[in-house]
Amino acid sequence: MDIQIRQLDDTTWEIPKTGGMRVPGRVYASRKMMERIRADKSLEQVANVAHLPGIVKYSLAMPDIHWGYGFPIGGVCATDAEDGVISPGGVGYDINCGVRLLATNLKADDVQPRIRHLVKELFDNVPTGVGASKAIPKLSRKDLEKVAVQGARWAAEHGFGSSAQLDFIEENGCIADADPSAVDERPWQRGADQLGTLGSGNHFLEIGRIEEILHPDAARVFGLEPDGIVILIHCGSRGFGYQICDDYLKVTQQATKKYNISIPDRQLACAPITSGEGQAYLGAMRCAANYAFANRQVIMHLTEQAVMKALDISDHEAGIRPIYDICHNIAKFETHDVDGARQRVCMHRKGATRAFGPGSEHIPEAYRSIGQPVLIPGDMGRYSYLTVGTDRAMHETFGSSCHGAGRHMSRKKAMAASKGRDMIQELRDRGVEIQATGKRTIAEEMPHAYKDVSDVVNVMHDAGIALKVAKFRPIGVIKG
Repeated sequence: MDIQIRQLDDTTWEIPKTGGMRVPGRVYASRKMMERIRADKSLEQVANVAHLPGIVKYSLAMPDIHWGYGFPIGGVCATDAEDGVISPGGVGYDINCGVRLLATNLKADDVQPRIRHLVKELFDNVPTGVGASKAIPKLSRKDLEKVAVQGARWAAEHGFGSSAQLDFIEENGCIADADPSAVDERPWQRGADQLGTLGSGNHFLEIGRIEEILHPDAARVFGLEPDGIVILIHCGSRGFGYQICDDYLKVTQQATKKYNISIPDRQLACAPITSGEGQAYLGAMRCAANYAFANRQVIMHLTEQAVMKALDISDHEAGIRPIYDICHNIAKFETHDVDGARQRVCMHRKGATRAFGPGSEHIPEAYRSIGQPVLIPGDMGRYSYLTVGTDRAMHETFGSSCHGAGRHMSRKKAMAASKGRDMIQELRDRGVEIQATGKRTIAEEMPHAYKDVSDVVNVMHDAGIALKVAKFRPIGVIKG
């Protein structure tokens, strides 16, 4: 497909509504980034998403856009809550892959001399790769169903953190109306021993030094100062969520035929939101989302224990506390202004994140004067960012922003580019201590496989969608 796209301003591009597209496409990117974006089929996917029944206003893509399953990664789409459809490809396989950002009382000088020891302690305490949890025995089906319904609250009530921390998680760590009966047997089997595990691929736990404060007022609210230490936890719903997505892609492929839905790509398989198939997927997807919230809650507790042991300090001295925990791959019902009227929509955010502006009742009261924290992890070798959502985001992107750096190199190409190089030493030369289950994962996830996250964040900042607050430089990373 020959995609025509025109530049509207320095950061915004439009794909005109043509053929079966119900709405135009909108892409946020710099001119330089657009040259690279044109190299894969992600723009075609933006246009394809615009064909979905009930889509509202635009098919959107953030500057970290790259090719994905059905939807591009970095894709955002709102469908009418009554007349629209739900598409598993608009959420992705790793349901509620997300990031939790932790503040600490530590300074770089407290941590840097012992960083190698700290990374080893984290690696020993937080299970990575495809391994099982060390913190939680294999859960029974009954207990797993409680996790799927209660989310992070289940973890807090079982000694992993406190209930006060739930206020600083999107949806307070639990999406309502999860339906365990909509989940088949295989996901329960896969998720039974994975709660409290980081997983593999691009998931990581990162120790970062606050290198630069870019929005002093917001940083003050978050309690962040230069040379302070923060921790980012990036993971999702593990095999539990993956299997739910896989199961429902088959269900929605049949539903697409059953309801005579015309789509340009079978990977956009979908079902009417109000149909039995649509409601079943939503109920199952929420189970996976809640599992992911519980997973990050457990990992936060394991991280705190490792930090205290490695540095030989008390919990008070460590001062580890959540700034925020945010979803990247999710579908949720929200009400937004659309053409001057309030409309309830189903928001698909795949490789994109919520970025609600100041005053929103859906963000912690402590942050309502500055906007929702938007967490944007980088590539484990350069930097990560904290930004805040804006009123402009609410009007232009349904309160959505980018979620990370975004790949520009496939894992296969990244492996080839890493061949013959000492990746661990290269990261150490950058000041990053790393430990991983295998060298293959490091090679696939090296910085050269990703866009420069600063370029991505600058587009969102310059567009007025998410304003930069602080930049973090990684000093220690563990991966699967």
